[in-house]
Amino acid sequence: MAVYQIGNQSIHSDDPALPEALAAIYAAKQRPLCLCRHPGIEMYVAKVEDKYFIKRMPNSGGDHAPACDSYEPPPELSGLGQVIGTAIQENPDEGTTALKFDFSLSKGASRSAPAPSGKETDSVKTDGNKLTLRGTLHYLWEEAGFNRWAPTMAGKRSWYVIRKYLLQAAEDKTAKGASLAGMLYIPESFNAEKKAEITQRRMAQMMRIAAPEKGARRLMLVIGEVKELAQARYGHKIVLKHLPDCHFMMNDDIHKRLLKRFEIELGLWDALEGSHLMMIGTFSIGATGVASLEETALMCVTEHWIPFESTYEKLVLDALTQQNRRFMKGMRYNLPSTRPLACAVASDTEPEPTAMYVVPPGASDDYLAAVDELVAGSKLVSWVWKAGDEPMPPLPALPA
Repeated sequence: MAVYQIGNQSIHSDDPALPEALAAIYAAKQRPLCLCRHPGIEMYVAKVEDKYFIKRMPNSGGDHAPACDSYEPPPELSGLGQVIGTAIQENPDEGTTALKFDFSLSKGASRSAPAPSGKETDSVKTDGNKLTLRGTLHYLWEEAGFNRWAPTMAGKRSWYVIRKYLLQAAEDKTAKGASLAGMLYIPESFNAEKKAEITQRRMAQMMRIAAPEKGARRLMLVIGEVKELAQARYGHKIVLKHLPDCHFMMNDDIHKRLLKRFEIELGLWDALEGSHLMMIGTFSIGATGVASLEETALMCVTEHWIPFESTYEKLVLDALTQQNRRFMKGMRYNLPSTRPLACAVASDTEPEPTAMYVVPPGASDDYLAAVDELVAGSKLVSWVWKAGDEPMPPLPALPA
């Protein structure tokens, strides 16, 4: 539990008086201090509608104690280092974060989807200075805290919780001059008794993009858990859990590219019992009210909703969770699979957290050299598993 210094008082993060205290220092343009270390570390207060949130100052995550909710591993250990400050621009003075997307939220009549190529991309195209669809999902996942794990989280993650914190993560973000929360649809938990109410709320949100604007179709973002990829009468569709009465249609072209680009994610989801397959996509609403996907990306998560990219990563994450460890999963963002990153950072080792790397079987010499470079350049202790060449080493030791 975090403790903050606000003015001359110390206050816990679950104190009922915290919102009033945050409102007061927000109006006075003062900054709270996180007391995870001494002296305290400066934070800032963001206001979203009528709610106040304490946020970490830009580039200060490594200053916090590893057990603190505000701790963040060095950005170079994940894909965050490539996009922070460019695609992700934090403004503490306004309490907002501006995102730059490499995908469109409108579609002209003459515009068609890019043709597939041999180059690996995050969905259809990629730009290191802008967030791809996959990068956007990774960012929101990390902002919502679902790449983190502590034993106290066991049994507390449901779709209701996932949706709540993803929406909360989007609240103080802007993109293309508009609120990210206003352009994002995440299905509510299905409730048969409230089906009509839920449907009305969904339609009210989606129908805002039904009418063309200056000749272009407006698009929205959707995030949901995939139930199935299915054949439609004409083309294909993605069916999301908790959304039985609204499917996202795909033409043959995007379906073919989806199967090719996300063959690994689809294979992992099919093979690993208990895993979840997350989808992010841009979609339009036609004159008939049908939702059609324009671009999409997929991500596999464990039964605890922690992202993973291979069976080897999942073995490490499962071992960490089963042994009641605290850790953070490294998120890839825009990085291609040919670039290594820390699989996880164990935050319960002393005196510093431990960066954990998984080298896939058959890794190239360039990949191995890049791992060595990460290990040599990191301030953290390193743990490396060369999967396929050796058994998984014992997990980093806990303090005595």
